[in-house]
Amino acid sequence: MRLLLVTLLQSFAIWALSPSGNGIVLTPSEANLPYEDHIEMSGEQMAFVLRWGVASDRSFHSERSLVFPMLRTIPNNTHASLMHRMGVDVPSLITVNGYSLTAEKVESVKLDGYMEVISTFVASRTRPGVVPAPSVRLTRNIFPSPDKPLMGETYSLENITEKPVTVYIPEFSQVIATPAEKGVTGSYIIRGDILGSGTFTLQGGEKIRFGACFQAYRAGESKIEPDLEKEFAARQAYLALVDGNLVLDTPDDVIDREFRFAKIRASESIFKTAGGYMHGPGGESYYAAIWANDQAEYVNPFFPFLGYWKGDDSALNSYMHFARFMNPEYKPIPSSIIAEGIDIWDGAGDRGDAAMIAHGASRYALEKGDRAEAEKLWPLIEWCLEYCHRKLNSDGVVLSDSDELEGRFPSGDANLCTSTLYYDGLRSAAFLAKELGKSASVSKLYNSRANKLAKAIEAYFGADVQGFHTYRYYDGNDVLRSWICMPLIVGILDRAEGTIAALTSDKLMTKDGLLTQQGSETFWDRSTLYSLRGMYIAGDTKTAGDFMNYYSTRRLLGDHVPYPIEAWPEGSQRHLSAESGLYCRVITEGMFGIRPTGFRSFTVTPRLAEGWNQMALKHIRAFAGDFDLTVTRLPKSKLEITVTDHVSGTTKTYKLVSGATISVKL
Repeated sequence: MRLLLVTLLQSFAIWALSPSGNGIVLTPSEANLPYEDHIEMSGEQMAFVLRWGVASDRSFHSERSLVFPMLRTIPNNTHASLMHRMGVDVPSLITVNGYSLTAEKVESVKLDGYMEVISTFVASRTRPGVVPAPSVRLTRNIFPSPDKPLMGETYSLENITEKPVTVYIPEFSQVIATPAEKGVTGSYIIRGDILGSGTFTLQGGEKIRFGACFQAYRAGESKIEPDLEKEFAARQAYLALVDGNLVLDTPDDVIDREFRFAKIRASESIFKTAGGYMHGPGGESYYAAIWANDQAEYVNPFFPFLGYWKGDDSALNSYMHFARFMNPEYKPIPSSIIAEGIDIWDGAGDRGDAAMIAHGASRYALEKGDRAEAEKLWPLIEWCLEYCHRKLNSDGVVLSDSDELEGRFPSGDANLCTSTLYYDGLRSAAFLAKELGKSASVSKLYNSRANKLAKAIEAYFGADVQGFHTYRYYDGNDVLRSWICMPLIVGILDRAEGTIAALTSDKLMTKDGLLTQQGSETFWDRSTLYSLRGMYIAGDTKTAGDFMNYYSTRRLLGDHVPYPIEAWPEGSQRHLSAESGLYCRVITEGMFGIRPTGFRSFTVTPRLAEGWNQMALKHIRAFAGDFDLTVTRLPKSKLEITVTDHVSGTTKTYKLVSGATISVKL
């Protein structure tokens, strides 16, 4: 597999790691032009998808797809965020010495939690056959406000000639009023404005700064008059906060950098709604709402490791929203709570949502290490586990109407995902019950049910499929599915070798990741990322390490960067936020093998990749702590684990055989 992956990598590496800082850089050349891409960025009041490109002549172009989740439209459903596209080309409005800016040549494009584009322009009379020298250099930074409903663009225009030039920055506004009958609270105003207009004389080497702001608000309200320099500084302060916690340090710079980008995307897409902070997938579709898979299952168990308070708040808030729908009849909890918390979506029936919530909430409660929060979550966890127990069929596995793919692919009446998530929820809840001082019989009951379920999973789903000793996804399934990885991520490893062989075979593996189903053309990053986590947990460090490097390079330096994506062809590879959380969990739970066992305790089963002598996660904020975890290779297949506790100032060292597990208590 490694030769295949190396060959594929050589065909698509377009970007490079920034030589300074934490970003990536595109340097335009004949080899990589024309280039087209799209990227999503978010703040707590808005998001935007920037569709952008560099043409063959090295000119830059872009279109801003603006999203305002708390400006609701009618009908007020899942997709009812106010959206509008603006394609105004700000540099085309600027003149220098009375000439328009022409002959743009992009020198570089950098992504670093914002976009920086550096270009030169000609601003002089043109003559046939004569290529004028560039007159000015323009640097633009594009970013969302962290806490206001606006997108900002700052511009720095530099005179790169030896003579003075006169720069004219016009007053400019583009204003749209939406029909009142199409808004939940009436008409909305969407506008784009140039800030800092005027006439300026620049000597050689001097610069002038100005900006552009794109915002929306309710009719009758006043527009925001932002200081874009302060807004950009606030965005950089958020990035510094994310960069300072849960820092990955390995011999693979690409994995380290992609992990850093995944932290940003996973944590930026949190919206301050009328129903509290809500993490949203994004993708110009999913905002001011929560899902049992994207939030409860995928991203919430990641947030305690990062220690980002908005992430933790959004996680607890999402679980408490789901808790509103507990009922004594054990009718299904809705799959999604939408429209800032005032409505629901359950169009796919029971997708195994209770199992998703039980898995995520029990892990989150242990990892957060907050007893008061855990007490709030315990009734929801108990209810979800009991719901799943009542849905067991005669073979002992959990029935559901569909799975998280919501009928896009067949899942039978009992699928592998739902049962494995329920299994993990039982294991985590058994640990949590002890921490909360519940009767010993509670933990005993949950562990007993988990033991029985593991046997049922083997008996019901275990099968030889397409020549591989692995799992069928549902009764009657006779082709390979990427979700056969699920037993691996919960530590059921009886069929690990055959399952990994199936996942990495040409029946599922493609240059873009894993096909959802053998014979299809559809791939979803979420199952690819679950598979990577499972390979690490199963101990196949060679396969996992090769695949992880390949996948990370593809997403970080390929033709669509810099985050994990949702799917293709559905959604055009949108940068949905929770997938970035899943990437981070490949590191925390897969590579480092961290499994919570208490509010201040966890087990570690490190999986140090072949060829690596050391790896570290620094400033882990889970378990109410702040600690580093360093894994070092020793002779004779042994490892040394060092836990440095920044709170107590203590350091503990453990030695173990590669593949073994240790218990850590902070």
